Amino acid sequence: MNLNIKLSVIVPVYNMMAGGKLKNCLDSLLGQDVQDMEIIAVDDSSTDDSLAFLESCSEKYGERLVTIASPVNRRQGGAKNLGLQRARGEWIGFIDSDDWVAADMFSRLLKKAEETGADVVGCDYLLTDEIGGKTGTVVENNTDEQTGSLGDAQYRKLLLKPGSMVVKIYRRELFEKWNLRFPESMFYEDNAISVLPLLYASRFERVPEPLYFYYQDPCSTVHTVSIPRCEDRMKAMEIYKKECMERGFLEKYPEEILYKIIELGYKTTLFSYLQATAFPSLAFVYRLRRFLLTQAPDYEDNPYYRQYTDGESRKLIALHMKSPVLFLLYYRLLHGYRRLRYGRDRKSKKTPQAK
Repeated sequence: MNLNIKLSVIVPVYNMMAGGKLKNCLDSLLGQDVQDMEIIAVDDSSTDDSLAFLESCSEKYGERLVTIASPVNRRQGGAKNLGLQRARGEWIGFIDSDDWVAADMFSRLLKKAEETGADVVGCDYLLTDEIGGKTGTVVENNTDEQTGSLGDAQYRKLLLKPGSMVVKIYRRELFEKWNLRFPESMFYEDNAISVLPLLYASRFERVPEPLYFYYQDPCSTVHTVSIPRCEDRMKAMEIYKKECMERGFLEKYPEEILYKIIELGYKTTLFSYLQATAFPSLAFVYRLRRFLLTQAPDYEDNPYYRQYTDGESRKLIALHMKSPVLFLLYYRLLHGYRRLRYGRDRKSKKTPQAK
């Protein structure tokens, strides 16, 4: 095997044959203009033909494409860990198996790393609902204020908005030296550790262009809201705080870390759950309240909470902390009224049909 591998790209795979998603992803990786690159596809015990397809591709492309078959489903975190265990590249990248990348994405990120001496390099991404599509909404994943030689100011900004891991490449030594691994057998594993390699990096740079294409599949796990998945988000928050505490970051950056827990707990978990659920569970609303009181008891005193949480959200959060029953009743009435009003407004704006 080639021992001079520059980049290892890890691809967790689970049931991705439908619609040509897996083929589209692999085609974009095999078409990269980086010569000394390996693709490590980890089949997470798929029940469709994903593994057979990967094995046939490995036979065709040799050491460019390594296939690992997990005998049990370990979810994306476990699949990524298997890939990290096998990776030999100086740099590590991750990609979701229903997404794809521009043909020059990794060469451009590597070039930026060589030019600047960065430990992590990222780019922007494009949201699209068409497999293989090139049009959609461009999302700025990180900002220029977070880049350069990293000090406290940049670390604080990265803690507040670390951005996605799949649009970045990392020096592999960040994972090996600091023993960074993903939690397994749960969703939202990135929430638990995404900021840690950035906190260990000395320099972060970015290419401000959308070189990664993020497929918005309505059936994807990230678009499915349920109590078990919300509870996985809570586990991720708990692991995140524990990792930061054990590594000395919580003592150094307590306000940023605890604000992130508040943000994930409300905006990303509770409010998303209520918007997606017709009959929300009062028991879950109570559990989340107890969890947040334990993880971030002084949330109202957090300066980022006061700065970034709008007035209406603060009122809802205060009501949730006071009485989950009243909160749930008020929230449902409020959003029911808004949906009704939105429907009326849309109806009134319709152009009458010609007779």
